Amino acid sequence: MLSSELIATQNQVRKKQSSSYEEIQADLQMDGVFAAQQQDQGANSKPDQTAAAKEDKERLYLNSDSDDDDKIKHNPKNLPLGWDGKPIPYWLYKLHGLGIEHKCEICGGASYWGLKAFEKHFQQWRHAYGMKCLKIPNTVHFKDVTSIEEALRLHKKIFEHNYKTTFKPDYEEEFED
Repeated sequence: MLSSELIATQNQVRKKQSSSYEEIQADLQMDGVFAAQQQDQGANSKPDQTAAAKEDKERLYLNSDSDDDDKIKHNPKNLPLGWDGKPIPYWLYKLHGLGIEHKCEICGGASYWGLKAFEKHFQQWRHAYGMKCLKIPNTVHFKDVTSIEEALRLHKKIFEHNYKTTFKPDYEEEFED
């Protein structure tokens, strides 16, 4: 029963996916004019509306979208902007901990906002270069270490532990009977 509707929907989606930006804008404008005409036809009880008034109404309707984009968004808490250019919701800002600053001495005192960005920075070039300058390998052992003193102390401890546990054939010889 709905196969014709399904086919029409698929064709419409294909048409929208293959159309250019200008074609999409033209379709939206035509839809806006059609909607304005439908509203005007439904409101035939007001016979004193002239054609000029209808044109002004259509022009206002079509230009209302561009006016919304030109306005400066109200952002009193300086929240980061989302994909649409509007500030993200405050609850999402708090959920991701974007108000918490994490500093890393190894990166030259760089600060990272939010836990996700902080955890990601350990694999970035700035942290790796800082570790290389300290002559420390950037391994998993040093994850979440941001202080230069702590990194040097941990490297010394790991180096001593590895030295003690490695096999030294010069000191002990094993013989088979």
